[in-house]
Amino acid sequence: MNKKVVVIGAGIGGLGTAGLFAKKGYDVTVLEKNANLGGRANIFESDGFKFDMGPSWYLAPDLFEHFFNLMGERVEDHLDLKRLTPSYRIFFTNDDKPLDINSDIAIDGATFDAIEPGSSDKLRAYLKQSEYQYEVATQHFMYKNYDTIFDFFNRRVMTEGQKLSVFSKMHSFVSKFFKTRKLQQVMEYTMVFLGTSPYEAPALYNLMSHMDFNQGVFYPQGGFYELIKALARVAEKNGAKLRTSSPVAEIVVENGVTKGVMLESKEFVEADIVISNADLHFTETKLLDEKWRTHGEKYWNKRVMAPSAFIMYLGVREKLPNLIHHNLLFSEDWRKNFDDIYKDPCLPDEPSLYVCAPSVTDPSVATEGKENLFVLVPIASDLKIADEEKEVYADKVLALVEREMNLTGLREKIEYKRIYTVDNFAADYNAFKGTALGLAHTIWQTAIFRPNNYSKKVKNLFYVGAGTNPGIGTQICLISAELVYKRVHGIKSAEPLSSL
Repeated sequence: MNKKVVVIGAGIGGLGTAGLFAKKGYDVTVLEKNANLGGRANIFESDGFKFDMGPSWYLAPDLFEHFFNLMGERVEDHLDLKRLTPSYRIFFTNDDKPLDINSDIAIDGATFDAIEPGSSDKLRAYLKQSEYQYEVATQHFMYKNYDTIFDFFNRRVMTEGQKLSVFSKMHSFVSKFFKTRKLQQVMEYTMVFLGTSPYEAPALYNLMSHMDFNQGVFYPQGGFYELIKALARVAEKNGAKLRTSSPVAEIVVENGVTKGVMLESKEFVEADIVISNADLHFTETKLLDEKWRTHGEKYWNKRVMAPSAFIMYLGVREKLPNLIHHNLLFSEDWRKNFDDIYKDPCLPDEPSLYVCAPSVTDPSVATEGKENLFVLVPIASDLKIADEEKEVYADKVLALVEREMNLTGLREKIEYKRIYTVDNFAADYNAFKGTALGLAHTIWQTAIFRPNNYSKKVKNLFYVGAGTNPGIGTQICLISAELVYKRVHGIKSAEPLSSL
């Protein structure tokens, strides 16, 4: 009889794991607490609008292609990907000249030169370094499990550490290339995707610039949730059983070995292997008895969490010609904005924010002639925000969007609005401190310093997703699925798998 695997949670990491183990011949059951698959990559529809609730940037297509190839599938058979042109538009507070990034070095180089003469050559040098870091990271670091400090601080890291910028901070690294605040912001904004500040993140994460400037930004027609549907199809095609509305109450352990899980409904689901894609803090502190926990509350309270988010899902009754698909607004006081998230938690007065208008690209997400908007302000995790304060802050943010993105009268054009923030993340995804992303990518929470993907107390209990290695990101969570597969099968290679 094939070994039974239970996967707790159907986020991207959980669905990827289910597919890999099912293809290998295991008897796989996925148990998802919510009514939809996808975890934070959720979806809802209302009043003729279809909203992706979480991820909206499809970056690093090669990493997605690798996963689908491993499953014997082709991405193009599942997703209709459109390359966005421009990739995104950046607005700057108190500046009436937005900047478009096209992921075309000739066009972007000219844009950079217009802001900082001579910076196009620096951009080419920066992106060459970024591409090098990306290739080394994806071929030798990201697909590797780490068990001892020597796994990370090996000969390659020590000899190439300077070139990889493992030991310097992102802002310092960027400042060596670009002197103007605008261009520094352009090169540092991706740190928000990793849930950390450019003043704290390792410069190794400069590799993110390769993803958007060199590879381009894509969109799956129909919405980002099409990726979730594709991962679910592939998993089910290989025999995995996907169950929604099935919250797990306990990981059952006998004599230090997991035997399966108990659902809140009191149903026992037997398993030889349990892999949790649920929030790692929740898994360890709520689903396991204290004696079986690798990390207790004291450990977790010392972790640096990635931001939460103040999100508005908006249905607008007319088109907004100033917006493209992805739009970013950067605050003037860049450092204070990050301090408002990480050092002195509060709702930022003049935040940096993101506005996604997928209806610019995809008519299926809104009624004809209307606009679908996703407005996201990164804020500190664990902020307590009263309902009346949410409405006041929503109005403040929308006033800022109207002023800085030249969208006069936007508030009067809104016919649907839903606010989603810290308490919602905590309730819907059991997210520790209501984080939108998980553990931040500081130097001391990267690679060997990040929680490992197996329990040190319970045999046959493993972890997958943003809380473990390699960390935050949709495609990165698929890598974490491959890492837990390697872990279970004792595969030591640092390179991506070529077959199962």
